[in-house]
Amino acid sequence: MNYQTTVPSRAKSTVKGTVRILSQQEELPLLRDHLLRLDRTSRHDRFHGFMDDSFIERYAEKCANDGTVIIAYFEDGVVRGAAELHPPEQSPDALPEIAFSVESSVRRKGVGSILFRKLIAEARAKGYKSLRITTGAQNEAMRALANKFGAHLTFRYGESTGSIDLAKQNQPEAAPSAMATTLEAARAITNFNRAYWAMMLRMSGWGRTA
Repeated sequence: MNYQTTVPSRAKSTVKGTVRILSQQEELPLLRDHLLRLDRTSRHDRFHGFMDDSFIERYAEKCANDGTVIIAYFEDGVVRGAAELHPPEQSPDALPEIAFSVESSVRRKGVGSILFRKLIAEARAKGYKSLRITTGAQNEAMRALANKFGAHLTFRYGESTGSIDLAKQNQPEAAPSAMATTLEAARAITNFNRAYWAMMLRMSGWGRTA
């Protein structure tokens, strides 16, 4: 699945971003440069500890060659956020693992949520049933985002680890439809009652005019 989506920014500026999957040829330079731009705190949150430039360069090269899918958020042609979908073969428990990174300049704009939704759609397209997510214990923003999408995280050895059941991801979206159906049924009953009593009043003579 390949797509490009225009995402209007929630900031006061008129800047708009786009989201799309990077090609294999793009992964090494674009993902690498994005990860290298992360500040010290962001690097610590992403890799559960501070990692130097040489580690990030090796990591980006590995992602470009092991089948990892990178969904990138662009602003002005530069990757400012990335969602990683690692193949299950890379995980000891055979679960595809996901990871996220967002540069400080575009935080608090909903970029993480946008990337999360696109990543889940891509995981479903690949037939995955469950995803594993691991984040640092101090990364409260990532933990909150994971919880928002149904992850059940447990704390262990300085990390929060959990899984996301993709079969349950439709439930929050189904609720509004069910509510709408209930409201429509209630309106139908109300309209029926009004019509019924109007008919009864006419039959009894109360509805006649002089």
